[in-house]
Amino acid sequence: MHQNNELYLYMLDKTWKLTEDWYQSLDKSDPKVMYSSTDPQVINTFKQQNYEFHKRFCTLFDEAESESNFLLKFEPWIVNIARDEEHLDTPIHFILREFFKSQEQYINLINQFIEQNPNQYSRETENLWKNVITQTFAKVMVWFTQEITNYANRQLEASKEMILELSSPVICLNNNTGLLPLIGEIDTARAKHILEQTLKQCSEKEIEHLLIDLSGVLIIDTMVAHQIFQLINTLDVLGVKSTLSGIRPEIAHTAIQLGLDFENISITSTLERAINDR
Repeated sequence: MHQNNELYLYMLDKTWKLTEDWYQSLDKSDPKVMYSSTDPQVINTFKQQNYEFHKRFCTLFDEAESESNFLLKFEPWIVNIARDEEHLDTPIHFILREFFKSQEQYINLINQFIEQNPNQYSRETENLWKNVITQTFAKVMVWFTQEITNYANRQLEASKEMILELSSPVICLNNNTGLLPLIGEIDTARAKHILEQTLKQCSEKEIEHLLIDLSGVLIIDTMVAHQIFQLINTLDVLGVKSTLSGIRPEIAHTAIQLGLDFENISITSTLERAINDR
């Protein structure tokens, strides 16, 4: 077994010094990295975060601690750091660099402990301790990387959802007329979202006539064109009349090539005219 209470207490006694030494060794020259902050509150926060890491990590050698319990106690720290805004804003290779620095600190602690206790521990035991340190750091770093990646991806998906919500609003012009202004690039995923959200919003807002303005759309591919026409057809089934405005020549050309039928669709050249016709 690698656990040794004398080593554990030796490390525990040096946890705050490890934090102070770590902070002094930081490269604070890069303004894009959180470690360059001069804000006392920020400095105190990540010093405390580092200190909490050491308090947990040194229990790796506590004879009363099981490996499963050790990892269980680490989970709140990893989750907290992975969701911390300062860490999220710092490139991950800078953070991993600091993990490796801390790993080196513990290797040095082993060397110091062995020197202060000559002839008490074999080279085999020393190597075992060092291997356990490097293996555990590897586990923690992988765990942290997975957690911060998953959290960042969840935030990204939430942001995408919000952008999609804001990019396809049905604006009420009066009690029964709505406007759907479409702007920018529309891919298949966004077109599907527009279809779903427009139907939902028209129902909620009791829209009877929807003006769909395409003047801000530069390109529409085959699938997107079909989605827009599907939207118009579905609205018609639900009793909502549609008027298209601002169709660019290239978009009209694409629609014609696809054989899409404009015959039963109300079309005006501009949004202004569509509103005035109401």
